[in-house]
Amino acid sequence: MKFRLYFVLFLLTSACTYGQDKDKLFGTEAPKPRSGFILNGNAAFDIPAADMAKRFGVSYRLGPAVLYKTSANWIFGAKFDFIMGSKIKQDSLMINITDRYSAKSGGLYEFINNSGERIGVPVYERGYAVGLTAGKIIVLNKIHPDNGLMLLTTGGFIQHRLDIYDKDKVVPQLRGVYLKGYDRLTNGAFIEQYAGYTYFSKYQLINFTIGLDALFGFTQGRRDYLYDVMRPDNAQRLDILYGIRGGWFIPIFKRKSEDLLFE
Repeated sequence: MKFRLYFVLFLLTSACTYGQDKDKLFGTEAPKPRSGFILNGNAAFDIPAADMAKRFGVSYRLGPAVLYKTSANWIFGAKFDFIMGSKIKQDSLMINITDRYSAKSGGLYEFINNSGERIGVPVYERGYAVGLTAGKIIVLNKIHPDNGLMLLTTGGFIQHRLDIYDKDKVVPQLRGVYLKGYDRLTNGAFIEQYAGYTYFSKYQLINFTIGLDALFGFTQGRRDYLYDVMRPDNAQRLDILYGIRGGWFIPIFKRKSEDLLFE
């Protein structure tokens, strides 16, 4: 009787083991997350808040990132964003070098040039943010272990200023060191939070992320003196950007030996 019982247990164990080996052999085992480097291009549409909203309107960010994804879906890397915008809200800007007939329209500030002609000088928002990033992909479906909700935190350095584009250098008050008295150079530390859906295709052809982004800059004005308002620009600022961010991935994942065997 004992022999029969042992024999039945042996058959059941063998059947389970054979079933598991068969699943592995024919590729039905649940896939596992892949690991490797990821080249990432990002674009964002931002709405400013706090002190940022007093100076600028909507803006855009564009830049690359280099990330590393572990087999446990942790993400580490570095990123760089250019900040670009054309909506300027600084009402007092250059009031000391314009006249009562000067107009501000379409992003142009009017001045009298060296020849006595009235010209328009465009002013833009320009800046950058560079930092280190870390986070994790939370898998929503075990069948697709690389895809899911990606949560990222980035910390680093941000800088922005007014780009007063006197292309032909025809306004004497905006030449050389004088220009620094108007550009509102500002910089400092920032922290950024991102939450979005991330997708990696099986054959690495379609790979992207899209989600919501919030950047908080703890900055300070860096000019000793502003000519138009006649005071230093060294106040502490809270610069906030809320936005929608999207990115395209070029993954360089490590290939498993069984993938090479059955390819």
